[in-house]
Amino acid sequence: MKQTYTGSCHCGAVRFEADIDLTAGSGKCNCSLCTKMRNWNAVIKPADFRLISGEDALSDYQFGGKSCHHLFCRHCGIHPFSKGYVEEIGGDFVSIQLATLDTATPEELIRAEVRYANGRDNLWWQPPAETRHL
Repeated sequence: MKQTYTGSCHCGAVRFEADIDLTAGSGKCNCSLCTKMRNWNAVIKPADFRLISGEDALSDYQFGGKSCHHLFCRHCGIHPFSKGYVEEIGGDFVSIQLATLDTATPEELIRAEVRYANGRDNLWWQPPAETRHL
């Protein structure tokens, strides 16, 4: 069941609300960027996301196929969410970094099942052989 969470970057310049069903699961990936960021996300539809403040504080990073805008606060460097379009996951999406949710309880996060993606080898729909480091 979807619940509305609030989130922010570290300095508070970027603030958002997102309707997320944490029982639907979350994701971690082993691609070069996700590994370095320690990515742990929930993917939602754009209609379930509201940027409250900080649009002017966001910088954008893209790499590879440029299907995703990896947005980060230009003041503190935190990546609260990304946006993009990937046909295989239903088109337009927003990927919320779960560590930036201010109102999610530890218990809610613990219960969020984690699915792993092997982005390093472009085998996105398969888990990597090793996940303990993710």
